Amino acid sequence: MAAKTVKQITFLWEGKDKKGKIIKGEIRASGEAVVNATLRRQGITVTKVKKQSSFASRSKITEKDITLFTRQLATMMKAGVPLLQAFDIVGKGHSNPEVSRLLGDIKADVETGSSLSASFRKYPLYFDNLFCNLVGAGEQAGILDTLLDRLATYKEKILAIKGKIKSALVYPVSIIIVAFVITAVIMIFVIPAFKELFSGFGADLPAPTVIVMNISDVFVEWWWAIFGSIGFGLWFFFYTWKRSEKMQNTMDRLILQAPIFGGLIRKATIARFARTLSTMFAAGVPLVEALDSVAGASGNRVYYEATKRIQSEISTGTSLTVAMQNAQVFPNMVLQMTAIGEESGALDSMLSKVADFYEAEVDDAVAAISSLMEPVIMVVLGVLIGGLVIAMYMPIFKMGQVVG
Repeated sequence: MAAKTVKQITFLWEGKDKKGKIIKGEIRASGEAVVNATLRRQGITVTKVKKQSSFASRSKITEKDITLFTRQLATMMKAGVPLLQAFDIVGKGHSNPEVSRLLGDIKADVETGSSLSASFRKYPLYFDNLFCNLVGAGEQAGILDTLLDRLATYKEKILAIKGKIKSALVYPVSIIIVAFVITAVIMIFVIPAFKELFSGFGADLPAPTVIVMNISDVFVEWWWAIFGSIGFGLWFFFYTWKRSEKMQNTMDRLILQAPIFGGLIRKATIARFARTLSTMFAAGVPLVEALDSVAGASGNRVYYEATKRIQSEISTGTSLTVAMQNAQVFPNMVLQMTAIGEESGALDSMLSKVADFYEAEVDDAVAAISSLMEPVIMVVLGVLIGGLVIAMYMPIFKMGQVVG
């Protein structure tokens, strides 16, 4: 049975050194008794120890931080810098104090005799199975610097492809939010002013004007319910999406079938699948074991389940190409390249070429979507805002014609 990982807590302490000078600091430990014992061994007389507040201002460790750390560690190890010294240099030079603290904890763990991969496994929030497996393979084979370099390249490419997907999605979503806010402001504040103006006309208003004013009345009376419902709906949707496997399966299938963005997401997922499997296989990780990390890195439940089926079939003796063909989620080109790689003994190289091809496809798709979305969004905004303005000015134009 695996030993249970002890939760580390950050403590703030105050004490006196051997010369009686008051010193302060912070330390991560499993409890206050451990803090006191550690500081006593350092010759410090502790006067105060308290937990750091969970509400204290702390920077978040991002995937970009981990990618940068991996590249820096790989570069230093290739240059011959000892592992612990490399951790020291990267930790002290990082702009994010949380990263420095994390690297300090890992370094302290390695100093007590733990392997680097075992130390990384204690922080699954930042280092996934793929990361730990590759580091472990590098330690066993004595090529840690080479595998760290390969891992850094992998993380940089995956980060780049995620960034491109986000850039393609953020623009239309932000425009939709802005359009909704502008429409709500017009409905709640502007149109009621026109309604007061039109009340003295004593004539029938055009149908579009009446419709817009009725919608405005709903907004004015129920704005709190409209905004509350939208806010709660979005929160409930994302909350359920994160925690419900059934919801994830449904949404991921719908996303892949979406008219414009579905193809982009599919290409990005295949690129991640190929890049991850290529990296793991090149590191000497057995195929069945590698597919565990590939499934987790796919980022889509459809491909996660397909990868698990592939893993199951391979474990019973089926070739990778046949198993992928049975999954029915991979294009013919991917299957042919995989078959060539298996026959020639260069599977990692062929999968890397597949990843390169689909990453380039993602680049082209993002560029095409960006150029397509701009005119579409302008037309939609023009029709929405322009339609509201015309509906409210129609009675004025009608009155002008009567007077004329």
